[in-house]
Amino acid sequence: MPASAFFLALAAAFVHALWNLLIARARDPEAATAVAVVVAVVAFAPVAALTWELEAAAWPYVAASSAAHLAYFALLAAAYRRAEVSLVYPLARGLAPVLVLVVAVVALGAGTSAGEALGVCVVALGVLFVRGFRGDADTRGVLFGLTIAGVIAAYTLVDNEGIEFADPIAYLEVTMFGPAVLYAGAVLAWKGRAPVVADLGPATIVAGVAMFGAYALVLAALQLAPAAPVAAVRETSVVIATVGAALFLGERVGPARYGGAVLVAAGVALLAL
Repeated sequence: MPASAFFLALAAAFVHALWNLLIARARDPEAATAVAVVVAVVAFAPVAALTWELEAAAWPYVAASSAAHLAYFALLAAAYRRAEVSLVYPLARGLAPVLVLVVAVVALGAGTSAGEALGVCVVALGVLFVRGFRGDADTRGVLFGLTIAGVIAAYTLVDNEGIEFADPIAYLEVTMFGPAVLYAGAVLAWKGRAPVVADLGPATIVAGVAMFGAYALVLAALQLAPAAPVAAVRETSVVIATVGAALFLGERVGPARYGGAVLVAAGVALLAL
């Protein structure tokens, strides 16, 4: 893996963790998410226009992915209002590749390997450590993480097919347009203009650019290296977000959760490689 691809994938991990931390830190995660998603769509519209390529065959995948992304943004904002990033993020990002593999094997008849099986076991062990072994573990946060993982797996499987019929940037732009309009409209109807305007600031603008920018960095890395090592490096975001939650959000992250985040990232790396 060339050093340039490694640093691009690592940058994507940092950027992805960054926008999640910014949303979680906002005074109103739902309002901040609404602003960030709209910013993402508007900021990258010129890039999508310049690289536009979208075949008619892509539209069914765009529709399905848009529905999944709408659920993703809604669930993520709700989760960050009610649960800790250091719990939700590792579960959601770590379990999603496992679910993709399970669906591929069970429903699509794909083969698997000993390395992938080991990766699943390592992720499962990491999840146990992230959740914690005490009886008073945050069940609601765990349920949010599991549900978000399922949504991520769903749009990953859809996008894996849909991207064959479109330029990646154009595809993501169109896929995010519907969720941006619907989610922002729902938040405005629910909360009114005041919370949304209050969260229209530098942090949410950076979060919006980072939403799209993380994906652009991954695409740049994929032009220089195979998908497997890029995906493996990208999953370091699980560890980065956990450390960031402790440093910037004041979450009490113990050794077990740190260790669990590292195990989740290692397990996903095994799946990728």
